[in-house]
Amino acid sequence: MKTIDLNCDMGESYGAWKMGADAEVMPHISSANIACGFHGGDPATIRKTVKLALDHGVAIGAHPSLPDIMGFGRRAMRISPQEMYDLVVYQAGAVEAFARAAGGKLHHIKCHGALYNMAASDEGLSDAMVRAAKDLGAMLYVLSNSLNFRRAKSAGIPVCGEVFADRGYTDEGTLAPRDEPGGMIEDAGKAVAQALGMIEGGYVTSLSGKRVPVAADTLCLHGDQPGAAMFARALRATFKEKGIEVAAP
Repeated sequence: MKTIDLNCDMGESYGAWKMGADAEVMPHISSANIACGFHGGDPATIRKTVKLALDHGVAIGAHPSLPDIMGFGRRAMRISPQEMYDLVVYQAGAVEAFARAAGGKLHHIKCHGALYNMAASDEGLSDAMVRAAKDLGAMLYVLSNSLNFRRAKSAGIPVCGEVFADRGYTDEGTLAPRDEPGGMIEDAGKAVAQALGMIEGGYVTSLSGKRVPVAADTLCLHGDQPGAAMFARALRATFKEKGIEVAAP
């Protein structure tokens, strides 16, 4: 039986601003990546999301970002490897503290948005992220088959190659820009078909039609995607039909 981790970016509401359908999605996933306050999230939201994850037996992860609330962490910034390390440790430490206070623990770290994409192809930033995860004793979720993935593997830390059900891919195996036609997959049937191709076939079809090899250890579903709960239910129903178990690594 094949096993896949189904993760979701969550806890991204901030103050009076509400984002995502965390309560509806949480029962269907195995890992939650919880925003740490730099692109979304705040102390109360972190606390509530941690409790929701614990109530559903979902692994708790930190979702650190560049300090960019206005841009939702999706605008690239020029940072040093030391700044990468500090950003990850600072933000993951907040989620870890709330997890510990609630009787849980920090399971993994998955960077958000531009920070995630920058580290996928930059050796210095990759190594800094790896060092932060190692110092915190947490697993890393990074883009499948990326430089970041290889650097984590070579450092000997636990790492999962991440793939995306609801995003389009380039010929190089990176995520296509969100504003590019096909960059976001909004049809549940297409998302399920892409997920199965990655899990069972080990490939994703790029926007140009090329088959790109991927290693699917964890599958991401974006919590801010309209219809995220519907996507989650559709994925779980198909996985059950195909005999694919959903579990955190």
